Amino acid sequence: MSFKPLGDRIAVKYVETEEKTESGIVLPDTAKKEKPQQGEVVAVGKGCYDEKENIELSVGDMVVFDKFSGTEVTVDKEDYIIVS
Repeated sequence: MSFKPLGDRIAVKYVETEEKTESGIVLPDTAKKEKPQQGEVVAVGKGCYDEKENIELSVGDMVVFDKFSGTEVTVDKEDYIIVS
């Protein structure tokens, strides 16, 4: 990946969802059309540190985000979302 988010933003790569749930239920095609709301952190801006709560994200962390949050970008044919 050739970009880095600024400020308190992170770049998240969507995690592909499985076609079958843990209990064995096969997901229909309509459920697969929507992008997942979770992903892996691939880049972190310098403002992702809160001195009061000592929260720090790092590359490789799994995160969950709102359905309509962030900005979707495509870099090198890969889809990412930039989230605060």
